[in-house]
Amino acid sequence: MSTNLRIDGERLLSRLAALSRIGATPEGGCRRLALTDEDKQGRDWLVGELKALGLDVRVDAIGNIVGILKGQEDGPAVIMGSHIDTVGTGGRFDGALGVIGGVEVLAALRDAGVTPKRDMAVIAFTNEEGARFHPDMLGSYVWAGGMSVEAAHAEKDSDGAGLGSELKRIGYHGAEQPGFLPAHAYLELHIEQGPVLESEGGGLGAVTGIQAICWLELTLTGRPSHAGTTPMRYRKDPGLAAARINIFANELTKTIPGQLANSGVIRTWPGNVNVVPETVVMTLDLRNPLDAPLAEAEAAVRKFCAELSARDDISISFRDLARFPATPFAEELIASVEASAAEFGLPIRRMISGAGHDAQMMSRLCPTAMVFIPSIGGLSHNPAELSSDDDMVAGANVLLSAAWRAANA
Repeated sequence: MSTNLRIDGERLLSRLAALSRIGATPEGGCRRLALTDEDKQGRDWLVGELKALGLDVRVDAIGNIVGILKGQEDGPAVIMGSHIDTVGTGGRFDGALGVIGGVEVLAALRDAGVTPKRDMAVIAFTNEEGARFHPDMLGSYVWAGGMSVEAAHAEKDSDGAGLGSELKRIGYHGAEQPGFLPAHAYLELHIEQGPVLESEGGGLGAVTGIQAICWLELTLTGRPSHAGTTPMRYRKDPGLAAARINIFANELTKTIPGQLANSGVIRTWPGNVNVVPETVVMTLDLRNPLDAPLAEAEAAVRKFCAELSARDDISISFRDLARFPATPFAEELIASVEASAAEFGLPIRRMISGAGHDAQMMSRLCPTAMVFIPSIGGLSHNPAELSSDDDMVAGANVLLSAAWRAANA
């Protein structure tokens, strides 16, 4: 890097602390579900920070917030970003670090009085978590052209509130069309959200890509009956069928290399302790670093369900919630992240991301890479989520160096 640019570490941590107070929970985490009042407060705070830096601040029709630093030349921008929405029981750093890290990169350039050759920008994408509206990574998905604005606006939460109407309610239905800022490159700083870096000696991660993801919702319908008077052999129990599907999906992880499985939602109706349920709605989150093994796992689940349905006289239907292929990142940007870490004397290793990120969508548009920092205890989507101050500052400095390189290449 041709200049001695450095992140102001104290300011980075101060901004993270300020954002974490919005939607703070008694357990020490954050709850800023997308497009809620808490999310609006976080958005308002962020817009204030961007405007205070003198950036060109714009909001698009899906609520993505963009702060642009004008470069010396017209053309595509080097974009940094992530999200500030959380899951219902979220931590303080998931997503927020990437957005605030990007803000601090632009602040560091302002402090140094330097102007990049290309425009540089930071984006806070809408509804990355997918905790309130489906699919996850919705804001960046729309930005990248994978979903129309109209389809996204029609999405509803579990209470029937529409995404489009909620955007208008909180004042973030912007005038710009998603994707209005062409991208030369995209870089995202993020906590690892897993135990690998900490467990294997620390240091940073140069992310090589994101594994394939398949989210399914299954509706199982049987026959409600009295739990005390109906012998087991006469029951049509979707609750038991759901348990068997969950076990089967987890057994696949022992036979298909790299396979992961989870059932995060299991809802029964009518939900009485002494009634065999009539209906169960459950989710399956299937992931694999490669597309073909994930397809194999999904096919096996569907085959098992068909056999279970026929044997136990249970109706089973499927609905896709999200489906994204494995996403490799750009070798030149991965190498730039490694070179940036070396510049600061920081250890770094290549690794794949187990979680989905906005970078996954942005890779449809431009060369993309990510920087991971360790998560203490491997915790994320948890109020106890934590990374060290030193690691956060180190990650932000690597983001700064790699973004500056891309903006002046």
